[in-house]
Amino acid sequence: MKHLLSMADLGVDGIEEILRVTESFVEVTARDIPRVPALRGKTIVSLFYEESTRTRLSFESAAKRLSADVMTFSVATSSVQKGESLKDTVETIQAMGMDAVVVRHASAGVPWQVSQWVDASVVNAGDGWHEHPTQALLDAYTIRERLGSLEGRRIAIVGDVKHSRVARSNVLGFHALGAEVTLVAPPTLLPPSLEGWPCEVTTDLDALLPKLDVIYVLRMQRERMTEAVLPSMREYTSRYGLTARRAANLPDGALVMHPGPMNRGVEIAAEVADAPGTVITRQVANGVAVRMAVLFLLLGSGASIA
Repeated sequence: MKHLLSMADLGVDGIEEILRVTESFVEVTARDIPRVPALRGKTIVSLFYEESTRTRLSFESAAKRLSADVMTFSVATSSVQKGESLKDTVETIQAMGMDAVVVRHASAGVPWQVSQWVDASVVNAGDGWHEHPTQALLDAYTIRERLGSLEGRRIAIVGDVKHSRVARSNVLGFHALGAEVTLVAPPTLLPPSLEGWPCEVTTDLDALLPKLDVIYVLRMQRERMTEAVLPSMREYTSRYGLTARRAANLPDGALVMHPGPMNRGVEIAAEVADAPGTVITRQVANGVAVRMAVLFLLLGSGASIA
């Protein structure tokens, strides 16, 4: 594996391999000193053109725990502010020497374009509304950790599907591992086309709740909404928000998931976000181990995990 740009690049075998290696790194992250020398001497660049807390810190923690050197690129203090192009920025960083670059950008396809310009491995950390493969991997790992398998599991992905790169990656990943996936959203928050999305679609969340193994709540991405897609946030919450009343209709043992950051009181009630069946903080913890596995498989070249 040279790059990780899309879930579709992995196939079932690729997903399984990453989840298998993740298991080893979950054990590493639980150690008193959660560090291994697997990528000593490697340099990983964090190239984020969009704001991020979880993903950027998760990748940087993963790289440091593998003993790699980390360079962090900040758009606000870079020559991008002077008009430097993406291509020139990437080529400048490559000239300094790097083995992998983790890219987040507001435009779909940018990580693929970067992979054409550099010799280094490229990891897509989110491109526009397109994909976010490592989020899907950590979500799949978290479900397996709690439920044992995704095979035959019924998963609903609820909310702002239209603006969500997480939704596309999760549909591809969950389906590949045998889950039955349903998108739940008002028509205005669905993509113009769902061709190639292996899932069902409904607008009736309440009818689905008693049948679910996992409810995956998406953030309302108001910063990406350029048109009026809803009468009001209050109306959205009344029909699609995971309120305490709705959560009570989930089966015992059902998981509540969210990619973060949450809009508490909009797509998910505060008391639901903090309930025992919610695995949101576990998703974050597993994200470090998953990203360690991805970086190790891209750059490890036979190195030992221990």
